[in-house]
Amino acid sequence: MGAIPGDIDADQSPPLTVPLRHFLVGLGFLLVGAVVGPLHTIGVFSATLSLAHVHLLLAGWVCVTIMGAMTQFVPVWSAVELHSRRLAKTQLWIVTVGLAAFAAALVMGTYRWLPVGGVVMLLGFWVFVYNVGRTLASARPWDITERHFAIALAFFVLLTTLGVTLAIGFRSPIFRDWPVSHGSVRLAHATLAVFGAVLTTVFGALYQLATMFTQSALHGIDHAIQRLEEIGFPIGVIALAGGRLFEIGLVARVGGVLILVSVLGFGVLLARRLYEAQVPWTPMLSRYVVVAVAMLIWPLWTAVYWVRDPLDPATLFGAPGSVHLLAFGLIGFVVLGTLYHIIPFIIWVHRYSDRLGLEDVPMIDDLYDDTLAAADFALLTAGVGIVVLTDVVSLPATISLVGGGAVIVGAAIFVANMVLVVRRHSPQPLLGILFDRFAVRKDGEKSQTRPESSHSQP
Repeated sequence: MGAIPGDIDADQSPPLTVPLRHFLVGLGFLLVGAVVGPLHTIGVFSATLSLAHVHLLLAGWVCVTIMGAMTQFVPVWSAVELHSRRLAKTQLWIVTVGLAAFAAALVMGTYRWLPVGGVVMLLGFWVFVYNVGRTLASARPWDITERHFAIALAFFVLLTTLGVTLAIGFRSPIFRDWPVSHGSVRLAHATLAVFGAVLTTVFGALYQLATMFTQSALHGIDHAIQRLEEIGFPIGVIALAGGRLFEIGLVARVGGVLILVSVLGFGVLLARRLYEAQVPWTPMLSRYVVVAVAMLIWPLWTAVYWVRDPLDPATLFGAPGSVHLLAFGLIGFVVLGTLYHIIPFIIWVHRYSDRLGLEDVPMIDDLYDDTLAAADFALLTAGVGIVVLTDVVSLPATISLVGGGAVIVGAAIFVANMVLVVRRHSPQPLLGILFDRFAVRKDGEKSQTRPESSHSQP
């Protein structure tokens, strides 16, 4: 895959530094989260270290990456201008400061700072929701991806509201006179985060990416799966979260079944797109294979537990022991695979697209190191496989450490590969991407004129 797909308008993309800054900060949270995880298993620091680990990876790596990806591709896919570049820059640092304070409080056990970090994070995510929401509002009619993104933005508002409530609850007994408990709010918050904000975004993006980058089209059963998922999945998330919040087992059970059927169906759809791929294999597609497998296994593994008792905290993210399959095998590999295209794509557009046809230029997939890509894929796949296996059966501690170590090394190699892409090919220096004061003022950004066509299809 060498050039930009012809049916998206790259001229509508925001400045180079905006999305790349999100991605680089997100990669930093990935590394920190990967290191914090093993510390929990050996009992270092506070009892809430596992919560810090989850927030660094989910809110830090995954959600910050989602913020950058939506900020980049909503204008591109929808062929509209980003509502505000200033807000796009501001949202990242607000979330980063809030998450750093929040995670530090969890690591050190100084819970009085949790509400402060939580409120700051909420403000950052709401700035993001407002900015992208205003951008989406100017695009009509919405396609399948845009509808998913709009729903995901609503879930971001709900989950952050519950998150701040939980943070306050660590300091004050605010749930004493409420019809909900701290535990039920925690279950609802986590449900809205993982299945609402994150998976809704993943599905919306994959409807575009899985067809665009396999050069295949939905057909046959794919359309029935899409109709089921588009209606059933968000209803399922609301029902599962609401049932858990108010401890209504029947409502949560119905919601859980809708989520499981939707994820399983999407796994079939993604597997069919990969099987029918008409392009050479890339790191992006290799990682999507892992995602498709996880989408097929996780709902089948989880079904009996959610039907039996979806209110059990032990089944918060599915069957006991399936959390790493969901978090790393499904969500993690979606982010990894997508970044293997997004980061080189953005840099290629800003550095090389104007030279195409005038001189020899590298293609998008020439920008990253193939050897490093193969190494991180092997290590991450093996490492996640071992971690998932240790969740299911009892294995020696050394094997568990090997799995965790493989994940850490694989993540470090992935980050190094992406940083090298930026360092070698970006028209902006690495520090210039992270901090405006080091940026080159004239970086070849294209004009942000609004095209006559108000919408583009995948």
